[in-house]
Formats: sequence, structure tokens, C-alpha cells
Amino acid sequence: MKTTKHTKTARRMFMSMLAGVALAGLAQPAMAGGAYPEKPVTLVVPFPPGGTSDVVGRILAEALSQELGQTVLVDNRGGAGGTIGTRTVAAAAPDGYTLLLATSSTNGTNSAVYKSLPYDAATDFTPVTQIIRVPGVIAATKTFPAKTYAEFVELIKKSPGKYSYASSGNGGATHMAMEYYKSMTGLNILHIPYRGTGPALNDVIGGQVDMIWDTAASSMPHIQAGNLIPLVIAGKSRLENLPDVPIAAEVGLPDYDAEMWNGLLAPAGLPADVLEKLHAAAVKALGRPDVRKRYEALGAYVIADTPEEFGSMIRGDIEKWKKVADFANISIE
Repeated sequence: MKTTKHTKTARRMFMSMLAGVALAGLAQPAMAGGAYPEKPVTLVVPFPPGGTSDVVGRILAEALSQELGQTVLVDNRGGAGGTIGTRTVAAAAPDGYTLLLATSSTNGTNSAVYKSLPYDAATDFTPVTQIIRVPGVIAATKTFPAKTYAEFVELIKKSPGKYSYASSGNGGATHMAMEYYKSMTGLNILHIPYRGTGPALNDVIGGQVDMIWDTAASSMPHIQAGNLIPLVIAGKSRLENLPDVPIAAEVGLPDYDAEMWNGLLAPAGLPADVLEKLHAAAVKALGRPDVRKRYEALGAYVIADTPEEFGSMIRGDIEKWKKVADFANISIE
């Protein structure tokens, strides 16, 4: 076939078009690497479904999905006091697609009581923001002889070691909170560990154990039903539903900070631009009136602090609980 001038021109045009397509194909991966997030994000909740941490995580996931423009999926990975799910996030890629619903146990008390923790609660994570804090309450069974905090202290001092308190388990957050209280007051109260807050509460309500340290959210229905006597609040201000119950600072314990908390963490090494966008979205989500209302219904209040503030809080919390563990000789294999 004879090659003409027109044929050569057409061939050059065709080859130029192919080169353009090839270059576009080569450029495609770079174009796909757009702004975070480009796919669904997983929020690991290191406890089974149905518990308080699970509820906290699902409220955040729903609001965060709307702010990020991508679905935030909740992945419950319970077991070993929250260490299994927490370790999973510590080992994940630091790309912003795997996050942790951290708690005051997973990234606080666990560091103090576990002899061999499979992650470093401070250095293996990038703090994003503290989500909420939940006040606690020391409450006694309805037949307890003391009805006020002053009567309670006087009674315990007169009979050291006679009265007992229930906790959700040895080394758990509520156990540590009560031992922290004992270390500051010098009161001698016997510890009775249970497997979970539910069984512990049941036995206090039933009168088998004298008292419990629990979150106000968990105890409130039983207090309002008259089955528990609230003695003192571990929080920064009096509770609206318990206006006559003093906070720790009002009974001479201004440094007693034992509120439970939840926060949002990512694996260590999260890129600064991803952290900035994730933090902004989380703060915006937590600032929504409907989100705050849902958390307030749990007896909690929203924090939404900076990554630096949250990281500092975690480090301080770990040191605090290590001192408590040493005081009470608490250790878990």
C-alpha cells in the first residue's frame, strides 16, 4: 500500500492520541490520591456491642460520617480488658482509615496494672481529640447506716475494714478509681471484684455488698429509684439530677480527678494534614447540639480539645494510675 502525505499525517495524529491516553493513564494514580478521606473509615471500639463505650462510639461515628463525607464504620473488637482492639489500631497503617475509640482503661489504667501490655498507651497513638468525660459517684446500698458523706466517713473510720465495695473487676477503671479515693482519704474499705459492672451493681442493690464506685450515668436510674444512696460525686460540678450531693472538692478532696473519659486516637505517625482534617471534623461533630444532647443523656459532657491537650491528659492519666496501682499493689498478668 502506497504511503501518502495524508496517511503519514493521520498516523502521526493517531500516535499522538495514543501517547496522550498513555500519559493520562500514568497520571491517574496521582490524581486518585485526593484529599482524605476517599473511602470508609473504621472506628474500632475495643469492647462488645451494647456497653457505654459502644454507644459513645456509635454516636460519634454517625456524626463524623456526615462531617467527613464518608461512612465511619464501627468495628467492635472486645476482649482482654480492651487490649485486643486497642492493639489492632496500634498496629494499623497510620493513614486515618483505622481509628480507636479509646477509654480511660485502654489508654489509662491498663498501662498501670498490666505487666505486659501489647501496646504503649501514649507513644503508639496519635491523639485526635478527647470526646467526653463522665463523672463518677460513690453510692451505698439503701440499707447502709450512713446517709450523708460526713456520716459515711465517720462510720468507716470507726470500723476500718468492716465495710466493702464492689467493682467491675480487678484492675478495672472503677476499681482503680475507688483505690485512688482510698489513697487520698486513708479510709479502709474492702474490695470485692466482679466480672462486669452489672453483677456488681446487682449485689450492691441487693445488699450483699455495701457500696460501689460507678459512673453517674450507670448508677443514676438506681439512685432515682431509691435503691442506692449517693454519697459523693467524682466530678467538677454538682449534677443537675443530684443537686444535694457534694462533689469531691467540696468534701476536702480538690485533687481527686477520677472521671471516666473517651477519646479518639489514630495510629502513631498520622500525617499532619490528615490529623488536621480529622480533628476539625471531630470537633465540628462534637459541637452539634444533637450530639451534645445524646451524650448528656448518658451523664457525660463533651470536651473536644486539641490533639496536644488530649495527649498531655493521657500521659498525666497514666502516671496517676501507676501511683494508684503501686499504692494498692494491683497487678494483672
